[in-house]
Amino acid sequence: MNKVIEIGRLTQDPQVSYTGGEKPSCVARFTIAVNRRGAKEGTQQADFISCVAFGKVGELAEKYLVKGSQTAISGRIQTGSYTNKDGNKVYTTDIVVEELEFLSRAASKADKADVPTEAPVEMPEEDELPFN
Repeated sequence: MNKVIEIGRLTQDPQVSYTGGEKPSCVARFTIAVNRRGAKEGTQQADFISCVAFGKVGELAEKYLVKGSQTAISGRIQTGSYTNKDGNKVYTTDIVVEELEFLSRAASKADKADVPTEAPVEMPEEDELPFN
């Protein structure tokens, strides 16, 4: 069985591309920082996990994930290799994301512009409340 579940925060916005052909498909690549358990007291360590999401899951990542947002992912580990331009063989390990859950969203610049920092609230008089 090849099943992975991780919870972490995005280190940057997803990098998105689309496959060519008759039916283009979304490919979203992102990295999440996952805190390690058992780190020495007073220190915090993290692992940086490379993730790739295809199709509808990739589109969800593109639309809703931003740097700093916390997400839970589940999927499978996939390894691969390629030869870089220097002629060296490079080995890769990615999580192919099959499920994505949004746990919190970091506010983007657009979100901050739309949300007032303080909104005045007027409370009704006690006898005007719909319950007593």
